Amino acid sequence: MAEGGVANYVIVGAGSAGCVLANRLSADPDNSVILIEAGPRDTALSLKIPAAMAANLKSTDHNWAYQGEPEPTLHGRVLQHDRGKGLGGSSSINGMVFIRGHARDFDGWRQMGCPGWGYADVLPYFKRLEDYGGGADDYRGVGGPLNVTRPQAEHPIARAFLKAGEQAGYPVTDDICGFRQEGFGVLDRTTHNGVRWSAARAFLAPVRHRANLKVVTDVRIDRVELTDGRATGVTGVDATGRPVRFGATGEVVLSSGAVGTPQLLMLSGIGPADHLQQVGINVVRDLPGVGANLNEHPDFVLKFSCKQPVSLLNAARGPGKILAGLQWLLSKQGPCATNHFEAVACVRSRAGIDYPDLQLCPIPIAMDEDGWDPLPMHAFQIHVGLMRAYSRGEIRLRGPDPSLAPKILVNYLSDPRDLETMRNGIRLAREIADQPAFADLRGVELFPGPAVQTDDELDAVLRKSVATQWHLTCTAKMGPATDPMAVVDPDGRVHGIDGLRVADASVMPQVTNGNTNAPTLMIAEKLSDAILGKPPLPRAEDPVWEHPNWDTAQR
Repeated sequence: MAEGGVANYVIVGAGSAGCVLANRLSADPDNSVILIEAGPRDTALSLKIPAAMAANLKSTDHNWAYQGEPEPTLHGRVLQHDRGKGLGGSSSINGMVFIRGHARDFDGWRQMGCPGWGYADVLPYFKRLEDYGGGADDYRGVGGPLNVTRPQAEHPIARAFLKAGEQAGYPVTDDICGFRQEGFGVLDRTTHNGVRWSAARAFLAPVRHRANLKVVTDVRIDRVELTDGRATGVTGVDATGRPVRFGATGEVVLSSGAVGTPQLLMLSGIGPADHLQQVGINVVRDLPGVGANLNEHPDFVLKFSCKQPVSLLNAARGPGKILAGLQWLLSKQGPCATNHFEAVACVRSRAGIDYPDLQLCPIPIAMDEDGWDPLPMHAFQIHVGLMRAYSRGEIRLRGPDPSLAPKILVNYLSDPRDLETMRNGIRLAREIADQPAFADLRGVELFPGPAVQTDDELDAVLRKSVATQWHLTCTAKMGPATDPMAVVDPDGRVHGIDGLRVADASVMPQVTNGNTNAPTLMIAEKLSDAILGKPPLPRAEDPVWEHPNWDTAQR
């Protein structure tokens, strides 16, 4: 077996969290760091163009494109779970949406047995990681590695959506990541001067020159090497299939995401004993929570024809697509310079919900369900995302062979409360589309169609068409040792194994009520201090808005 190197810290996975960790852990020249990524480098032009998201998702060059298990509550449908492959991970192919989640998400983590993870604890880390285009205040930071662009909601569909929210009686928020999340507002994005600003570009590229940092790509790590209950390194294979080993004199940190991290733990004998024995893996540590508690955000899309030719159709096909690409190459401006997610609504599905459980987001084009191709007409769509699902899934191995993709079962809509919330979301989205602000823009409802109205009809179309928002989380959750389903402690240390930590989206005890890239970056920022033995940043006791009549009013 070839020796790939020895370092104080070996980080497995160069996605969003891994890039942050590589930056922070190597800041001290006395610390040696090896960052290992199974995918390639992030040199492809498509990874820089914000509007190339669909093209990146269609390709498997930088996308694991995991095929899920047949979903029993979705008529056996198989969902594709896109996850980034290469430097930057999912931040190199995602929708570039930057939303932190609600303060109550993190206070919930603290109440679930994770001291130090309340909103006042994590807000300073959110501020540290960003360079916010809207300027600094009590809630936002400037000068950090991650450029966060504040858009202007320039597209007519986005402007109509925001105005429709006001007309429907919802509050307007100046910053969904600030004092008030609930309401209608603009949606920040991780771009800078018309270019995608991935975690690799933000955190890794500026420090690649450091002599104490070694970045390895195209190496698949298969197992954590364990000696007398301690992680001493990792083993895997390079692109040629040659076995390779990396030694850790300090710690091994797993940052392979909500799929890759539990897969690697189980391949190493750490996980639910009954499952490991079933697939022929010797049990080193029985941790039933590994791969369990899978949280996700189901997504449903309503599609409307557009009365005016203002959609992105002309820029998404034929000569218009070529011209848009040339404009981006020459000036980094135009339709290719944005993700087109300009507006958002964070709302509560009904009275009695204390903070938003739905995310409504318009996009000025309508796509087919299968191939990510635009419908052949001017149209737009509104996404309805369930942000606080009760249903839970799991990650499991197919066998002891590391080359086999794991089984992914999300169990969407298995809890009837999720069906009720999604139905409410569809009806609320329709109400927004019916406001006067959309009168000159919205044509007919193309999908699911005006004939679909009753609970049973909506349930049927949800089971047939609900999809994923690609926010897999919580499969190695934080919690105290007294919690039988906890995998790591609040400092990311794997229970019962010395020298092994997890720092990525899998440690969330419960998914946040928004897109998960921002909180994943925050997790890595906070755990980097824990790994280095630094005291946490001072708490920020800043207030957040809560609807005064949430128990009796929906808006």
